[in-house]
Amino acid sequence: MCFCLRLPQLLSTCVAFSLVFDRGILWGDISYWFMFSRCFCFILTLIISILELLRLQSDLPFFWYNFSVTCACYATLICLSASIIYSITYVHFLPYGPNRHRAIAATELSCVACVLYSIEVACTWDCYGLKEITRYVHTVPGLLKVLETFVVSVIFTFLSNTSLYLHQPALEWCVAVYSICFILSSVAILLNLGKWEYRLPVPFPIIQLGLSLLSILLYISTLVLWPLYQFNQKLGGQPQRLRDVSCSDELTYNMCTWDQRLAVATLTTINLLLFVADLVYWAHQVSAGTEDQPRDS
Repeated sequence: MCFCLRLPQLLSTCVAFSLVFDRGILWGDISYWFMFSRCFCFILTLIISILELLRLQSDLPFFWYNFSVTCACYATLICLSASIIYSITYVHFLPYGPNRHRAIAATELSCVACVLYSIEVACTWDCYGLKEITRYVHTVPGLLKVLETFVVSVIFTFLSNTSLYLHQPALEWCVAVYSICFILSSVAILLNLGKWEYRLPVPFPIIQLGLSLLSILLYISTLVLWPLYQFNQKLGGQPQRLRDVSCSDELTYNMCTWDQRLAVATLTTINLLLFVADLVYWAHQVSAGTEDQPRDS
């Protein structure tokens, strides 16, 4: 069933980025990100389809059922977010005409792809649930890691506007924090996909607990510095949206600078909450493991 979904997934993503692959529609970071997300999903699905056709899953250094459903989960989130952000921040401002119609059609196909990928996730859940095989993204820590890396990916989309942070070292530190935490979460996902977490010299729950605590401390510094330097006028920020010249330009097809700053601050708060939930989970796991160990008399 999952393999039968590959063809409509490929068609919907391919046609979606083909419709917007035109200089009359491509304009600004949001439209380029929408096209990149469609290309990414298309290439990822194509690679998975080729590997399944050639039956090369057993040659990969990780468990295929975990890898395929993780990719489908990411594709679902990417298509969903791209459809919402693209329609609200870009398509809405396009003038009426053929370009607007093509952009709307591309958004609708992106929604179709989101539904197809979500069906794949559900089908994989039922298929491996009958075999009593645990899928990493269907566990609490797996879902949290997927959401953490996904939120950071959306933050990186807004940070493609380098004018937001290059003028202040404190804001450059914030970008470094996003990159460091993204790498740490990605490494944790790869360790679980390959079932390598049990080969580490230190118990994996303790490592995860330490990484979650480190990520929280880093994100707290970002949550303080980013709004401080972006919205405090004394530090070069812009406290009011009405004073931002880019927000008053009716001809722009992008989110204005002030909205991008606010979006990054909001997503930072969301990711901090995800890391706190991650810390609580692993703290419970470590304490439960300690209680189960026999005590010396």
